[in-house]
Amino acid sequence: MPATILIVDDERDLLDSLRFSLEREGFCALTAQNGTSALSLMGQSPPPDLVLLDWMLPDMAGTEVCRNIRMTERTRGTPVIMITARSEEIDRVVGFELGADDYVTKPFSVRELLLRVKAILRRRTVDDHGTEEQHYELLRVDHDGHQVWVQNSRVTLTALEFRLLATLLARRGRVQTRDTLLNDVWGVQVDVTTRTVDTHVQRLRKKLGAAGQYIETLRGVGYRFLLPEREATH
Repeated sequence: MPATILIVDDERDLLDSLRFSLEREGFCALTAQNGTSALSLMGQSPPPDLVLLDWMLPDMAGTEVCRNIRMTERTRGTPVIMITARSEEIDRVVGFELGADDYVTKPFSVRELLLRVKAILRRRTVDDHGTEEQHYELLRVDHDGHQVWVQNSRVTLTALEFRLLATLLARRGRVQTRDTLLNDVWGVQVDVTTRTVDTHVQRLRKKLGAAGQYIETLRGVGYRFLLPEREATH
C-alpha cells in the first residue's frame, strides 16, 4: 500500500501544492491547517507514515505537535519533517531535540522535499527489519520498539538520538566522522553544521549515564563506539 503523508500547514496554497505533488508520486496525502486537526488525524488507525509539519500554526506551535507525537506510544516512531521559515541554527537544534527527523526551511524546492520524504521512508523500512534486541555490556537496545535500557533502567531518547546510537553501535570499533554521521543520521543535504553532531553526542552520552563511556571522541576526526574486550581481543 502507498505510504500516507500528513501535511500540516495553515497556508492553503502550500497544502494544495504539496498534496498534488505527493499524490503524483503515488503517496496518499492528508492535510490539516492547525495542530488540533493534525493530532486528530494522528489518532486514526493506522496513523500516517510521515508528517510534514509547519512550525507556526494558528492554535499551537508545531513543536508542540511534534512533542505530542513523540510522547504517544503508537506514533512516537512516525517520522516528522519540520517545514518552517525559521532558519536559525538554534531553531533547527530545538526541532531535532524534540524528535524531528529532518528540517526544511521555507522557501524550499518541492523536488528536494520529495527526495527527503522518500529517503526517510526508505530508511524507516530498513530500520524496521532490524527487530532484534541487542545486549552490549551495560546497554540493551530494542530496535523494534525504539527503546534503550542502561543497567535495566529505561532511558528516554528522541528518534534522532536513537538513530545516532543505533548507527554508532552498528559500526562499533570503526571511526565515524562528523560528516558521515550528518549524512547517515540526519540525512543528505540537511542544513545543519557538524557542531550539531557534537551537541547531540554530548546529550546522548549524558542520557546514557554509565554507558556513555562507550562513545569515544577522536579529536579532529569524529566518534567511535568502543568494542567490548571480548570482541577487541578476537
